[in-house]
Amino acid sequence: MSELELGIEAGELDGAESLSPVATGERSFGRYLLQYEIAAGGMASVYLARSLGAAGFERPIAIKRIHPHLAKKQVFVEMFLDEARLNARIAHPNVCNVFDFGEADGSYFMAMEYLVGQPLSRVLGSVAARPELLASLRWHALAARILADACQGLHAAHELLDEHGYPLQVVHRDFTPHNVFVTYDGAVKVFDFGGARAEGRLHQTETGMLKGKLAYMSPEQLSRASVDRRLDVWAAGVCLWELLTLRRLFARRSELETVQAIATEEILRPSEVRAGVPRELAAVTLRALD
Repeated sequence: MSELELGIEAGELDGAESLSPVATGERSFGRYLLQYEIAAGGMASVYLARSLGAAGFERPIAIKRIHPHLAKKQVFVEMFLDEARLNARIAHPNVCNVFDFGEADGSYFMAMEYLVGQPLSRVLGSVAARPELLASLRWHALAARILADACQGLHAAHELLDEHGYPLQVVHRDFTPHNVFVTYDGAVKVFDFGGARAEGRLHQTETGMLKGKLAYMSPEQLSRASVDRRLDVWAAGVCLWELLTLRRLFARRSELETVQAIATEEILRPSEVRAGVPRELAAVTLRALD
């Protein structure tokens, strides 16, 4: 089976991430102490940090900090503020919680719970590397449990209301195995609402601009139709299909081929791709992809 079929990224089967220590002179950040850089993206970096309090109180947290060179650009600041405001409103055990937001050293930041575990994409890669697990009923049950928990977090976002009691019409728009985290003690967390659609955002996505990973987009999203929570249901269906089959559903070797697959190819029942998939789970998968 190829890496394309499994969606395994380079290094995804490696051990723990390589953490980059923060230089001693750059560790102090407001009332936090930055220790290691965990990840870096186009808009922000994430650090493992310590929250310092009175009487020696401290706790490990994750700090998401907008890149200094973007801190003066309004469009990026608005996107970062939107993510922080939305995340702070969602109080649910299956969503990565944001409990502080502010500005320090000329840069906006979010303080989030520090999760110890692995993204679901890496869990998939590890299972794929162990053939004896592929037909295991235990894996099917675990996959269903992980996705059900993640969907509880999605539902909490979909049901979110503003301070006046009106629906915020939240759509994650990037629900993928990369944005679901499984902790070592069994918790499942949805994160990265940076591309979410919601009422009242400071930054509005330009007409025709796509948000999210192409292989998890619905046909409606690709056609630039108006979106609602059903878009996330579709993405959850793609995730479940891939969890049950250990193959990619729509991802192809080029973006054009991926779009064509979403638009035209028949979606096979997971049990047609891999023997032993419970018919109940196969039925749930196809219903989400209807």
